[in-house]
Amino acid sequence: MSSLAASHPTSAERIARPLVRLLRHPLVDNVVRLSTVEDVMQHVRPTASLTEVRARVLAVRDETPDTRTWLLQPNALWRGHQAGQHVTVRTVRDGRRVQRPYSLSSAPGDGPLAITVKRQPGGLVSNHLHDTLRVGDVVALGAAEGDFVLPAVLPTRLTLLSAGSGITPVMALLRELRRRGHDGAIAFVHVCRTPQDLIFGDELRALAARCPELPGLRVHLHVSASTGRWTPADLARAVPDWAGRATWLCGPSAFMDAVSAHWATHGARAPLHRERFTPAWTPPQPLDMPVAVQAARSGRAFASTGASSLLLQAEQAGLAPQHGCRIGICRSCQCVKRSGTVQNLQTGALSSEPNELIRLCVSAARSDLTLDL
Repeated sequence: MSSLAASHPTSAERIARPLVRLLRHPLVDNVVRLSTVEDVMQHVRPTASLTEVRARVLAVRDETPDTRTWLLQPNALWRGHQAGQHVTVRTVRDGRRVQRPYSLSSAPGDGPLAITVKRQPGGLVSNHLHDTLRVGDVVALGAAEGDFVLPAVLPTRLTLLSAGSGITPVMALLRELRRRGHDGAIAFVHVCRTPQDLIFGDELRALAARCPELPGLRVHLHVSASTGRWTPADLARAVPDWAGRATWLCGPSAFMDAVSAHWATHGARAPLHRERFTPAWTPPQPLDMPVAVQAARSGRAFASTGASSLLLQAEQAGLAPQHGCRIGICRSCQCVKRSGTVQNLQTGALSSEPNELIRLCVSAARSDLTLDL
């Protein structure tokens, strides 16, 4: 997933940068550490920081029994975002900092930032947010990223197609279209299991009934528990001219794969923009012989069969690389590969370039490696 900058540095960031450089100077660092300054600032004001975006929870809203929206007020280091982008949310669980990327469900100009998170069985961060994040609490945010956004010049006909929690970034796009007063034809197609599972249900029903800012909006809801399993043929019935509409798609992998295959089978030429919450994997094939992976900074080494990601194998070897999403989105596990060949598990591509940045969670060894770990 590529990154798209939301805006230029803020005035607060332009002020903070030279202060951070000063505090990191060896002569100053011997007197007072940047981390100490940060701790003091956050003790006085929890959202204050010279180095990271910190946001206070203004409100919490239940969307469904297992999905919740948090409204956030970020500090002055926030650079802004575009509808459809995501942020990495960082918080502390059991004394350990954890993070995951989540789509922003708000459009620029909506007021506070909003993230909408579905509780996942066994989910480390989603369950922590649902169980502990309350009004007044503070979380750290990464910069807005992602290219699942609307163009400057909007198409006259478009489709927003989602299933399950994939509605989150798609709803942000619909809110942005409303903010921009788009008067073209918009088909909003969403698939959910039951009416109780419909995220943003009240807002969608109100928009479907009457929305003067979006005169061309048509909302099509498919409830699979009563209507049966959704297939791309249902898209053709709801939106007969689907093949000629630019489409933004987000949902479970099987749903997205079915739509992508439908696009290819029918030779649809209209663009299909996709946002995946889980990666499209190229299953790693085990190597004939194990290879050696050297962790240069720690002096550790481990053998890799190439059958799983370098992140997982490093952890199994007792190393603790920094990581976040584990699906190739947040780049927290990015490190320098000094030498050797790896395979990108999202694209299948092989790379032997020395001193290149790789993401450990979506890379598998294909030769002896030296990593800057």
